[in-house]
Amino acid sequence: MTLEWRHSLDDVDWVELSRLYQAAPLGNKQPDGLKLVFGNSMFRCLVLDEGRLVGAGRAMADGLDCSYICDVAVHPSHQGIGLGKQIVSRLVELSRGHRKIILYAVVGKEPFYEKFGFRRMKTAMAIFENQSQAFERGLVE
Repeated sequence: MTLEWRHSLDDVDWVELSRLYQAAPLGNKQPDGLKLVFGNSMFRCLVLDEGRLVGAGRAMADGLDCSYICDVAVHPSHQGIGLGKQIVSRLVELSRGHRKIILYAVVGKEPFYEKFGFRRMKTAMAIFENQSQAFERGLVE
């Protein structure tokens, strides 16, 4: 297997990226929304296997103070081979030089991210579009 890594948004099939997030499964992210958020992100990784999108991730960063890694997804066909680890590692490396690198993790995946040096924040707070659903999922207290 030879993986192709891209950091540019040239020739991205946004519908295919949307399907990747559904398959991962990381929710129903619409193609237009993905185009917007990836376009507004300083760093991104897209991974293809024989032309098929199998992994993705991005980091919104301001160039100095804060980089926020998010939307890391790996297709089920490529999970368990270290691809997610490689995507996170690349995004962390691209984010070096920022005073802090923040990552929002799915509940239960924290041990995976601790391997990269991420630690729980005691002061992080959030306002969700659907606060009651965020509470039910254990994302907020």
